[in-house]
Amino acid sequence: MRASLALLLALSAQLAHAATPLDGRWTVDLSANPAEPYTKPMELTLQADGSVKGSFYESEILAGRWKTDRGRTCVSFRTTDGMGPYHTAACLVGDRVEGQTWAEQRNFLFNWNAARPKP
Repeated sequence: MRASLALLLALSAQLAHAATPLDGRWTVDLSANPAEPYTKPMELTLQADGSVKGSFYESEILAGRWKTDRGRTCVSFRTTDGMGPYHTAACLVGDRVEGQTWAEQRNFLFNWNAARPKP
């Protein structure tokens, strides 16, 4: 009986977090000049409670939220480089992600795109 209950609880936990198309690994294109590619990884795990876990630009996501509404799935999260916060917002558009990151302490806003990593 206990084994059946444990299995049921494990399956319930897996079902509670059904992956969204935004979940997983992405390659973020941060190139300021198309002739000089500059990419960094992003990994997102969208939790059933609306929170976001993962990393962006090799920094842990400290806090974040996600939502599917008005026909699109978007995330918003905060990371840091140790000097100050970076605020990022992004939405899934087809098979890619369009986003922007505001570095408050560096006084800049950067628009970027992301695609799934190439095999």
